[in-house]
Amino acid sequence: MLYLILFLALLLLGMPLAFSLLAVGLSYFALAEHIPVVVAVQRIVASSQSFPLLAVPFFILAGHIMNVSGITQRLIHFANLLVAWIAGGLAHVTIVLSALMGGVSGSAIADAAMQARILGKPMEESGLPKGFSAAAICVSALITACIPPSIGLILYGYVGNVSIGKLFLAGIVPGVLLMFTLMLVVYLTAKFKFKQSQQSLAKLPKLAEVFSSAKDCIWALLFPVILIVTIRFGIFTPSEAGAFAVVYACVIGRFVYKELSFKSLMTSVYESVDDIGMVMLIILSSGVIGYLIAYEQLPVSMAQGIQDISQNPAIVLLICLVFLLFVGMLMEGTVTVLLLTPILVPVIQSVGIDPVHFGVLMMIVVTFGGTTPPVGVAMYTVCNIMKCPLETFLKDAVPFYLAVIVLIVLLAMFPSLVMFLPDTLF
Repeated sequence: MLYLILFLALLLLGMPLAFSLLAVGLSYFALAEHIPVVVAVQRIVASSQSFPLLAVPFFILAGHIMNVSGITQRLIHFANLLVAWIAGGLAHVTIVLSALMGGVSGSAIADAAMQARILGKPMEESGLPKGFSAAAICVSALITACIPPSIGLILYGYVGNVSIGKLFLAGIVPGVLLMFTLMLVVYLTAKFKFKQSQQSLAKLPKLAEVFSSAKDCIWALLFPVILIVTIRFGIFTPSEAGAFAVVYACVIGRFVYKELSFKSLMTSVYESVDDIGMVMLIILSSGVIGYLIAYEQLPVSMAQGIQDISQNPAIVLLICLVFLLFVGMLMEGTVTVLLLTPILVPVIQSVGIDPVHFGVLMMIVVTFGGTTPPVGVAMYTVCNIMKCPLETFLKDAVPFYLAVIVLIVLLAMFPSLVMFLPDTLF
């Protein structure tokens, strides 16, 4: 408890997340007489010595390259053509684009920031209120947490020793269900609350236009399919798939779309270095905390405590998800996954819950916390870019929040919705 208070105090004082983790971990080793401080340094180094972890920087770089190679722009055009004619207009576009971008960016925050810059102003100009536009962009980024290659699922698989290929497959159906659920919220709100007129919307596209646009972005649409197939049949490991993604983005951007220049490639590399440095520093710092957690046998204690409450898998799953929801509202998603996966996976396995099913639910819940106060990184990112007051955002975000919570409950109650694809194909 002392170290938790110290961690929260450092965050409130404004210390960067990675350094807060490192300070707490080192203070434990400094005060523990029976463990030398050198062990903390060894754990930092050991955290970086992982082949599966290479998937994270590769996919981050691939996402940045795709954003400057014409792939993202074609996906935006395709999404706009598909759904801009439905009541809610561009709000549907941002939701569908999040589903398509899941296979590109791999990061909910990156997806939300990109869409806020590109679609935020046009959404307002189309007649949608600023708070509603910001809420649609922010909450729809949840889809990116499910659709492969989700960075969160990679980290969960790495830390929890769970098949990343199965996690990728398991995330597809929940991602699609999230897309349709949020689109329903947008449609009902635009139709009955905002009474958006048909004149303000795009026209229903012709079938030929849809096929033409799909053909134009076929390489982007094929990308997640290629990833899943190659990982499933053992052609690539997740890390090798990440390296392939970088080469794929470069080849398509340079030789197919002919929009990737050396200058734009270097720009994407520089931007990736910033993101990768931040994520990897958090991962290395959390390695010290991970050792602390294992040494103090927190997973065993927590598993025993929850089992004392109930042996019912449904109740245990509910307790874990509620706990994750509150933690996700207070901590950044990457840290939550890295710190709590080694604690919670043994707990849910002890009562017979599939770690693949739990992993997908965990990622949705943890990422959902990033869209809510008080520490919602995605929420603050979108509100800052769109200059949207927080109270305005929250008022229009409530229907989205309720819809997501209902879907999470359904996914928890009916595991087959999540496990159908991995059970069928593996």
